[in-house]
Amino acid sequence: MYQLLESLLANTTTLVMVIVFGFVLLTLGADWLVDGASALAKRFGVSSLVIGMTVVAFGTSMPEFVVNMLSLSEGQTDLALTNILGSNLINIFVILGLTAVICPISSQRSSRTVEIPMMVLAGVVVLVAVAVTLPFETTPGMSRVSGIILLLLLCLFMYYTAKSANPDVTEMEVVPSMPLWKVLVLVVAGILGLVAGGEMVVRGAVKAAYKLGVSDAVVGLTIVALGTSLPELATSVVAAYKKNCDLALGNIIGSVSFNVFFILGVSATVMALPAYDGVMVDCVMVTLGALLVWLAVLTNRRHELNRWHGAILLALYAVYLTYRLMNC
Repeated sequence: MYQLLESLLANTTTLVMVIVFGFVLLTLGADWLVDGASALAKRFGVSSLVIGMTVVAFGTSMPEFVVNMLSLSEGQTDLALTNILGSNLINIFVILGLTAVICPISSQRSSRTVEIPMMVLAGVVVLVAVAVTLPFETTPGMSRVSGIILLLLLCLFMYYTAKSANPDVTEMEVVPSMPLWKVLVLVVAGILGLVAGGEMVVRGAVKAAYKLGVSDAVVGLTIVALGTSLPELATSVVAAYKKNCDLALGNIIGSVSFNVFFILGVSATVMALPAYDGVMVDCVMVTLGALLVWLAVLTNRRHELNRWHGAILLALYAVYLTYRLMNC
């Protein structure tokens, strides 16, 4: 499969076709996953926020998981850490920002009191783990102890999510009913479409960037980071377009939490992840982004991320990316 894809990317015409087809798969996959997840929420009497934080978030986080496992198998610990931090930055600043610009995202009380603070905690834990070198550690970074702590926090996150799986009566009246087999087919097909489409787009974009003479640093900070976040981006934008803002918010909260507690936890437990140049800037930005989202939904009457908040998040990411590219 990968050999066939690489051969297609070698030719300019087929390279463009692969990228276009990848975007088509992303769009279809996001549409199927949103419809399937919404129907799943209705069938089991669970809110879209919870479905977004679990089924959808886990599915859209698969590209990050695959990249990290492959990176560790090849001893590329830098990529394993930058992949998660870069993806979370895009999740918070770009995807939440763009989604809020399309459709203001209202928050439930539980989001403001538990789920978003959990996203903040994820950023703080990684920041502290990277900043503080324990006595028995030889180099700064994410140690195996940090990885185990993250996995324990994942258990806490999943326990709370399971307990908070309450019905959303309003939503259940709106979402059309469908057979369970069709729901499962839509969810699975959606996840596969997102993963395959994201793989095609990111590989095609990287190849195109190299053909245009773009540097490794620029490719790593932009295309690869955005590429592994394309499933979250497609899913949240489609959910916002369909006015299912709970699913859009739950997808990002769940993805950020899964990326840190599960993927980074497993990665650091398997192999310690040394710090890289600029890691503190990235960790601070992830934590700052989560804090800004929390403050935004706490400090306005509607408790929502409105279009101005979304625009500010996008602008901050542009400033951050410019700084990182100028100093890499």
